[in-house]
Amino acid sequence: MIKNLMRGLGALSLSLALVPLLPPPATQTAQAAQAAQAVQATPAAPAAPAAEVTTLADAVGLLKVTEEDRAGYTRASFRHWTAGEDATDGCDTAAEVLLAEAVVAPAVGIGCKLTGGRWTSYFDGQEVTDAGSLEVAHTVALGEAWDSGASAWTAGRREAYANDQGADVSLVAVTSRTNRRKSDHDPADWMPPSPEVQCRYTGEWVSTKLRWQLTADDRELEALKVYAEGPCEDTIVRYAPAS
Repeated sequence: MIKNLMRGLGALSLSLALVPLLPPPATQTAQAAQAAQAVQATPAAPAAPAAEVTTLADAVGLLKVTEEDRAGYTRASFRHWTAGEDATDGCDTAAEVLLAEAVVAPAVGIGCKLTGGRWTSYFDGQEVTDAGSLEVAHTVALGEAWDSGASAWTAGRREAYANDQGADVSLVAVTSRTNRRKSDHDPADWMPPSPEVQCRYTGEWVSTKLRWQLTADDRELEALKVYAEGPCEDTIVRYAPAS
């Protein structure tokens, strides 16, 4: 009887050993393969450049000094305004800046028409309740950027500069009247009429130049040093290099 039992167990073990291993269901195999492909196909997001933080005096010292050259400049060399950071909102870069800087948000109508709202034009301290009275200014104007190195850029990089929403200081909503007086002057020839914001403006000017690796001429540098070594010595400059 024991022999018969042992023979039965042996036969059962042999039968189990001969049974082939079943493959996993086809759907599970496909899902695993797709998951593996997704992991391989998804590139790691590039790390954003770390912001540099320094004093205004040290930041001014980082500027490369060269002569300026306006030859060949036209505003058309800098394509703007483009669709902005949100290409689905129907607003261009300038309108998005107005929305971002509004102290009281305006209503947004068809075609991104802005009504109502309130802004402070920091160049001159004016309170504005009509978006039509504002312009979005380039802190470092397009002509000045061209003189300072942008003439050698590709059209794509000039477009990126003209629509730069990656730094809060690159574009600013200000009254049309003051922006036209600013024109494409550098700090040697124009500063905001409100003395209390001149240090802010100087810091943002230098920040923009360093962000885009733009140069300065001798007169501009000397004007910046006057502020950096005098009334604006406590001003801090933050910038991250543009990609």
